[in-house]
Amino acid sequence: MQHIKDVFKNNIRQYAMFIALIVITVFFQVLTGGVLLLPQNVTNLVLQNSYVLILAIGMTLCILSGGNIDLSVGSVSAFIGAVAGTLIINMKMDVGLAIFICLLIGIAIGVWQGFWIAYLRIPAFIVTLAGMLMFRGLTIAMLKGLTLSPFPEKFQQISAGFIPDVFKGLGISLNSTALIVGAIISVIYVIFQFKKRAEQKRYGFEVITMPLFIMKIILVLAGINLFAYWLAAYKGLPIILVLIGVLVFVYSFFTTKTVPGRYIYAMGGNEKAAKLSGINTNRVLFFTYVNMAFLAAVAGIVFAARLNAASPQAGINFELDAIAACFIGGASAYGGIGTVTGSIIGALVMGVLNNGMSIMGVGSDMQMIIKGFVLLMAVAFDVLSKNRARA
Repeated sequence: MQHIKDVFKNNIRQYAMFIALIVITVFFQVLTGGVLLLPQNVTNLVLQNSYVLILAIGMTLCILSGGNIDLSVGSVSAFIGAVAGTLIINMKMDVGLAIFICLLIGIAIGVWQGFWIAYLRIPAFIVTLAGMLMFRGLTIAMLKGLTLSPFPEKFQQISAGFIPDVFKGLGISLNSTALIVGAIISVIYVIFQFKKRAEQKRYGFEVITMPLFIMKIILVLAGINLFAYWLAAYKGLPIILVLIGVLVFVYSFFTTKTVPGRYIYAMGGNEKAAKLSGINTNRVLFFTYVNMAFLAAVAGIVFAARLNAASPQAGINFELDAIAACFIGGASAYGGIGTVTGSIIGALVMGVLNNGMSIMGVGSDMQMIIKGFVLLMAVAFDVLSKNRARA
């Protein structure tokens, strides 16, 4: 029992919000009479929060670099949606080419903002606040205050499409593709965990006892396959979920297993020490904002596809949702601490709160109050735990 307490205490950031997500989900599952975890609602939960999940990944890197944030992501997403609408709907451009151009524009926006932040050292808050105003104005000007719709079906499939069922027509009631993918992910997870444990033991790191290790694997596998079952019971694997899964894997690997990724953590921990150790901190900071704008462009495309329209009102409060997801997911307001998976969990916490309260008919005013309180408690937890560690 003492070992379990020690493990939880040493990994409190990692486990606290995951446990909170489970508790909140069970709480709303009971209060909604089982509606929250109906297969259709689980799929809708993913589709509705896809843009937040994507933005949270990029915002995590910004926060890791020293507690920086990007206030412009909502406006950039709206602007990219407006560009996509203009190119695809008005100019009848090929969908693939239009998406490529939108992503290039997103990178160019990141270069523009990153230059002011990283090389002229204008505070990120000021530069991205200016970007928020500029790109919102450009969006309204490009759309002339009107909404462009509809997009062609090929574009809509980005957010509304599903991976085809590989065994469709064989009398199987569940979507086999989702079940197969769930099984494959389970096998990969088990192999990865045993390999990671072996490496930790080889280098002399402390590892949890085998019973706890097995229990952890069983719980995670249960979660993966239950989620796969929910997807299989509706329409299967959403295309956007595959995209998010790829992004989470790539950015998790980048931040934890590559030298440039560790540079971001080093800079966030102590920029002066990082610079003295030979890290080009300007280049690291520049990269984080180019990357953030690129992912804002991806989120803008995804949201426009889901809305099936390019709207001048799109993207409002996107930046707040992304920032809240990161802090709730365990990112430190001071930088240097946080994970991509933690931010995804934070985004899911916000998504479950929104969805559960909406099902229950809670007013938008009360929803904002509750979400604000949850964010405050998450940041307070970060500050208090850091002060306790210093004491």
